[in-house]
Amino acid sequence: MSIEAAAEAIRAKVGANSGLGATVKFDCGDAGAVFIDGASSPNSVTTENKDADCTVTCSMETLEALIAGDLDPTAAFMQGKIKVGGDMGVAMRLSSVL
Repeated sequence: MSIEAAAEAIRAKVGANSGLGATVKFDCGDAGAVFIDGASSPNSVTTENKDADCTVTCSMETLEALIAGDLDPTAAFMQGKIKVGGDMGVAMRLSSVL
């Protein structure tokens, strides 16, 4: 899956109002980034690599599994498959979006 395809899949899940009320960036290293602006109305999802309230660092494979629902975000964190920087409260709300 490309970073653009991941952004499109996340865009479909987020919709116009995710309820996040904050910005989130999925940082997949060299593969790129997906930026969710859950503070704007309507919400937007892009492949821009900019500062966010919460940054989730993971591999592209892990992001794919999260999007597909094959990997629980909390389990991924506990297993060390994702690292969270910034506002942990925003990260906790991500479960309802993904």
